[in-house]
Amino acid sequence: MLKEILDLLILSAENSFIQVTAFVGAVLLLFGYVDYILSGRLVKKIGEAKKVQPIIGALLGLTPGCGGAIFVMPLFPRGIVSFGTVIATLLATMGDSAFVLISVMPKQWLLVSVFSFIVAVIVGYLVDLTPLGDWLLEKYHKTRQKKVSADRAHDELDHSLFASETGIAHDDWAHIGHEEGDEIDLALHHSTKGHQDVNTLGYKVTHRGYMAYWIIISIGLVLGILDLFQVDLNELFIPNLGLILGVVGAATSVFLMIMGKKFIVSDTHEESEMKLASLKETFIHNAQETAFVGTWVFAAYFAYEIFVLLLGSGSYLAGEMAITNFLTQTGLMAVIIGVLIGIIPGCGPQIIFVTLYTRGLVPFAALLANALSQDGDALFPLIAIDKRSALWATIVNTIPAFLVGLLAYWLEMNFF
Repeated sequence: MLKEILDLLILSAENSFIQVTAFVGAVLLLFGYVDYILSGRLVKKIGEAKKVQPIIGALLGLTPGCGGAIFVMPLFPRGIVSFGTVIATLLATMGDSAFVLISVMPKQWLLVSVFSFIVAVIVGYLVDLTPLGDWLLEKYHKTRQKKVSADRAHDELDHSLFASETGIAHDDWAHIGHEEGDEIDLALHHSTKGHQDVNTLGYKVTHRGYMAYWIIISIGLVLGILDLFQVDLNELFIPNLGLILGVVGAATSVFLMIMGKKFIVSDTHEESEMKLASLKETFIHNAQETAFVGTWVFAAYFAYEIFVLLLGSGSYLAGEMAITNFLTQTGLMAVIIGVLIGIIPGCGPQIIFVTLYTRGLVPFAALLANALSQDGDALFPLIAIDKRSALWATIVNTIPAFLVGLLAYWLEMNFF
């Protein structure tokens, strides 16, 4: 049994890196570069379009990754966007799990995006018809720090990191969704996990070794494309090339994630702002984000393989047959599980769930329910600023996620 488990570990490393992680890295870097070029201009314009804010929020949420959704969160406590816009943004976002779906099943990602956008916009406008947003803002303003206290606390803090990292003077730092020295700045940049400590080994590894990781990703992408054309990667000019690179790539992803100390959250608000200010930071943090996604995909692949083996009492084929029977009889439970996992903040659990869908372990309705329920890393800034608003956002999002998931399951079972 031990040999079988070791074989599955190596197979999971090879398949997860070649088939998913390499493509995720390419897509993530592409969107990261686009975000850098746009420099958050769309986010800055959102406050000027009051009537269509839920639509814009949903579009930002649909952007793969968490960047677009992260930037919307600080806009609500400042009264720039409505709470319905926050809801629409969070309903539409799939976080980093979107990169997995794009890389493996782009048609399904497009389908989920269409449904998520429609549901997000409808629910967003419905929420804005209620007094919930005004009530939350009133509560927030009653409990927030007084501006004088915030100024005093802010003056005592170190602001040298941003200038040293990006080459941009601190006074020229263009914050997204808040102002320098306000209570949101204190919460997002000084009271929560922001950027790595420059004096740690992890910082040196992630900020000096990122190009080596991108080289591994580039080679993996070439092999991944060959794999799509049914080329046997282990019979090329270098024997077992696919196996070797897959193991090296997966191991490097795990190592880079550990060095970056990103286990649940792949991106912070501070790092997102840095990526918009510096192309180098875009490459550095997108490498860390790729490693984060790749590690969770590898974990999901290995967990799936072990589960199948154990379910079949040592017979992989028997395990697959048992899974098929389970899905046809209790697929509705997968929808409920998808919603519940989506409630968990962070991208890690969501990546595992989406990866299991790509392996055929959960139905499409469960994928859609999870996509609507989850918020990726975007909820963390709102938690840091106002926990009450974050709690209500979770409650409100869970309801349509559950209802739409049930409807999708019924349609899937009766018409497909």
